Amino acid sequence: MTDHSEPTATPDADEPTGRIVLLTTSHRVAPGVLSWPAWQTLHAADRVLCADPGHPQLPYLREAGIEVAFESPDAHALVEACAGGRTVVVLPGGEGDQRLTDGLARLAGSGRVSMPDLELLPGSYDLPGARLLDLVQVMDRVRRECPWTSRQTHRGLAKYAIEEAYELVEAIEDGDREELREELGDVLLQVVFHARIAEEAGGDGEDDEGADEAFSIDDVAGALVTKLIHRHPHVFGDAKAETPEDVSAHWQRTKAVEKRRASVTDGIPVGQPGLALAAKLAGRARTGGVAVELPRGEGIGYELLELAARAEAAGIDPETALRAAARAYRDAIRAAEGLAEPGE
Repeated sequence: MTDHSEPTATPDADEPTGRIVLLTTSHRVAPGVLSWPAWQTLHAADRVLCADPGHPQLPYLREAGIEVAFESPDAHALVEACAGGRTVVVLPGGEGDQRLTDGLARLAGSGRVSMPDLELLPGSYDLPGARLLDLVQVMDRVRRECPWTSRQTHRGLAKYAIEEAYELVEAIEDGDREELREELGDVLLQVVFHARIAEEAGGDGEDDEGADEAFSIDDVAGALVTKLIHRHPHVFGDAKAETPEDVSAHWQRTKAVEKRRASVTDGIPVGQPGLALAAKLAGRARTGGVAVELPRGEGIGYELLELAARAEAAGIDPETALRAAARAYRDAIRAAEGLAEPGE
């Protein structure tokens, strides 16, 4: 039985077969911002086809004088449209056109059709970080439509920021790359979530304080970019930094000027874990050139303070070191109980 859904004869080998161009665009790039090869191809094409009359590129193509036909041909019809060496450009929708691409693949693989040249031409494409735009859009919708998310406040979410930070640290210490990627996402979610709440006047939801201080994720990112550039004069300016110590010195001097701090201890959160707090204080005193002896006293607290200061001076994070020792202790306890290590 002959399959009449595809042609059985191969056209004359001397007849030009033409060209099919699938022009893709990214929804993360503003409509109308297309690459120069894309514009050249569109202007030179014999036909431009689009199945979606609401395609975001269409107004800009019309402004450029490009005529677009609203058609959704199958693979066979598209191949025939290229006969005689014509170029046909197809603008797929946001989800692509699986039916068309599968049909073209079947025709090309049949060996019974002289196929036009097939080209996938990115008219616009994502730059690094483009998926963050998706995250902002999704967070905005969830904030508006989810009964739980829409009621959250900065204060109510604070505990989750701490939890996610600890889970991130654990993933780093475990060396689990898949877990690390997930936990980084959870930490990023906290940033985007709080920034979305901050867009709303009085976004804390508990009082009117700060009602005129709304800001967005763009404000957060913009301030961070400014800070990074300002605190890296050896990268973005004329300052010199040959060693990590030079970089740290630049950072601390610039930070002190920015914050106008009277004491090297200003800005250190005292609510952080004790060993980390002790090490941070010791580090600030050392890098700030404040000559001060460690306080002496009775009890384990002063002994731990001395150990934390010693660790910081040696370039060791005492919190990390203690966690590593505690994990080894946990494993030893489980071994004594006849249990496998966690994760096995």
